[in-house]
Amino acid sequence: MNQQHQDERIRIRQAMDRLLAGQATASNGSLGVVALAAEAGVHHIALMKRHADQKNEFYERVRNETQQIPESERRLRETVSKLKKTIANQKSEIEDLRQQVTRLALAAAVLTQDAGRRMKDAPIGDNILPFPGPRT
Repeated sequence: MNQQHQDERIRIRQAMDRLLAGQATASNGSLGVVALAAEAGVHHIALMKRHADQKNEFYERVRNETQQIPESERRLRETVSKLKKTIANQKSEIEDLRQQVTRLALAAAVLTQDAGRRMKDAPIGDNILPFPGPRT
């Protein structure tokens, strides 16, 4: 591990302590990765890639020390909740459509059978061949 890498890790740890104490100096003070990176003077991608262990530690400390859910986790939970509602609505709609298909198929069968009965009673011209009705 080079000196620059070690310096970044030290700055990140100090930034964690400041954010969790509510004493932000270089960020908006939110308890997220972007604020942590800004507070530490590190690019947020570097924090996500090179210092992922510290990012995870920060989120764990946010949960334990502030009893709060990190912003990214809160957004993911909201998205999951919305997707579950969407799935439930789609399942209900699919069931309604299946019932409608069944009803329409039964209606078509009844209409076909009625039309066949009417054709038996109707007079047939010389140039018309009767459509065979359902076999019973």
